[in-house]
Amino acid sequence: MGTNRNAGPSGKGPERGISRRSLLIGGGAAVVGGGALAAEQIRRVWWRVPGVDKPREPGELDYAGARWIAASEANWRRADRPGDYDVDRVIIHVTQGSYASAVKVFQDPAHQAATHYIVGQDGGVTQMIRELDVAYHAGNRSFNERSVGIEHEGFVDRPQDFTTAMYESSARLTASICARYGIPVDREHIIGHVEVPGTDHTDPGPHWDWKHYMKLVRAASTGPSAGPSATSPGPS
Repeated sequence: MGTNRNAGPSGKGPERGISRRSLLIGGGAAVVGGGALAAEQIRRVWWRVPGVDKPREPGELDYAGARWIAASEANWRRADRPGDYDVDRVIIHVTQGSYASAVKVFQDPAHQAATHYIVGQDGGVTQMIRELDVAYHAGNRSFNERSVGIEHEGFVDRPQDFTTAMYESSARLTASICARYGIPVDREHIIGHVEVPGTDHTDPGPHWDWKHYMKLVRAASTGPSAGPSATSPGPS
């Protein structure tokens, strides 16, 4: 399951985005700590100016067929990905509990963590955070900023929890995310939480069948676009 906010080392890759220092905007230029920003950078940060909020539709889905349940705003932060941060990873998690318990903790502001999606054992997909926003799920700031997190209902020591419906539904979701951001479908870019630098988590654990999962993701990536059935919007 996702862990606390931006804890841990920064990990590999460049830190993108601009810190929340004051912006002085005028005459088509902006100054951050004395450095001039290019027009493209201004476009990316205009909505971060105090009092300005980036427009968005409440409950809007990034994945057709998913069910929307909002996570607490304490468990993620607003962004404009991939405009301000490149998205180049999908991170696989296991809830270490039921679907209902995962939803409950992600709605709890004291938990300080949540993923973008939860996939149930029945294959239902729930989205709790928009992909354009940064979810606190990896325990590593750089990886939070660059990734989409997917929880899977179950326990790492119970291989029976990883059902056929879950694998197939999750693979379609991951393939869709990879297609949206041009993420290569390989194990360098589709990783487990355990592979995030500095993490103390072990999920998805030894029983997650990576060979089978990646085969499904590749098949979904080359086949017709498909999402979960409209008759199975998510666990109840």
